[in-house]
Amino acid sequence: MTSHFCGSSDHDVSRRAFLRTLGAGTGLAASGIGAVHSFATPALNDTLKAGGKSVILLWLAGGASQLETWDPKPGRPTGGPFAAIPTSVPGVHISELMPQMAKRMKDICVIRGLNTRNGDHGGAAQLMMRGRADEPSLRYPDMGAVLARELGRADSKVPDYVSFYAATEGRDFSRQGSSFLGARYAPMKLAESMTPPNLKRLESITELDHHARAELQQLINSQFVAGHGTGPVKSHANAYARVHGLMSSETLFDLSQEPAKAREPYGPTLFGEQALMARRMVEAGVPFVRVSRAWWDSHGQNFETHQEMVPELDRVMSALHDDLKQRGLLERTLVLAVGEFGRTPAINASLGRDHFANAWSAAMFGCGLKGGAVFGKTDKDGQTVVEDQVGAGELFATVLAAIGVNPKKEYHVGARPIPLVNPGIKPITQVLA
Repeated sequence: MTSHFCGSSDHDVSRRAFLRTLGAGTGLAASGIGAVHSFATPALNDTLKAGGKSVILLWLAGGASQLETWDPKPGRPTGGPFAAIPTSVPGVHISELMPQMAKRMKDICVIRGLNTRNGDHGGAAQLMMRGRADEPSLRYPDMGAVLARELGRADSKVPDYVSFYAATEGRDFSRQGSSFLGARYAPMKLAESMTPPNLKRLESITELDHHARAELQQLINSQFVAGHGTGPVKSHANAYARVHGLMSSETLFDLSQEPAKAREPYGPTLFGEQALMARRMVEAGVPFVRVSRAWWDSHGQNFETHQEMVPELDRVMSALHDDLKQRGLLERTLVLAVGEFGRTPAINASLGRDHFANAWSAAMFGCGLKGGAVFGKTDKDGQTVVEDQVGAGELFATVLAAIGVNPKKEYHVGARPIPLVNPGIKPITQVLA
């Protein structure tokens, strides 16, 4: 397939550097409390959650077309060659490229009225991940960092925020990060492999020695913290304990643990394998997992691109839905499928669709959402939102509310209060269960 990548990005920080940073005691410094002392501070106790809720973000990098997925316009000059098909919700039609999701529409929530007004890959990706644009002097934490902070447990042995992005195109456009929340809630970025390097115990060290070393380190560290209980010192304890916990969860990253009958519905593609890994992670208690599928930026050959990629999305998304539902995880897991923007209704000379942020769609299902809900409406050609227009902030607030986090909550940077969403932004209550 022809590539129409229209930008460049730096590579993410490697996983080796991430784990090395953790081992140095700075990677999780923001929490300020050692994991071996996780009940020492009442404020930290307040963050422990009993619900075990999680979010899986299916990130459609480059911008998937709403016209070839959730908001088709068959028979119109903007509609393209694909038909619309009925779904399990009477009167609701989606693209014929998504027959499996059409059968499951009674459990799906579609937002058809997004107007986010930013058609630049980088700026739009940051907007969708944060729910608002950064200020000149303040970079906001992204969705994953916020949910890691709100839903994560200090005593957890699994990561709080994991991001899969195997492609090079657009890998760092969204500039994922925890900002003032600190590196404790930064993503573990997995690009070249689904398994972090340096996670396995060296064969030259026995299991007995491994645990003995950990116990000795904890004893020495506890004695030192008792006399030097500063934030950096406690952060070092937290970092060391966190790495040791991750090493003990090595099997979490091993898909061979899944039987063939569990793997088959997801298909043989990397996207499918990563979605299955996301299910394993939320089942183990990871609060936020982003699985990225690139590259949807179809300035040329839009219909060939989507004829290849949408059926894969249909298969993976429906498999994930069924898997979560069968395991009783759907009521505590929210799945969101969205990219940085949609595609133009107009079809260009290269039979492509360009960037379009004025009237596009997202789809969600699971925890806290009303199945079968369709919110927002575009005109007959998909050019504008004519009913129930919302922006990135409303979508962000809806995810928070559905998962049980109050969007009105505030953090503080010094004395300055920082709300989770901008003032005046509210969740889309019509799609909340």
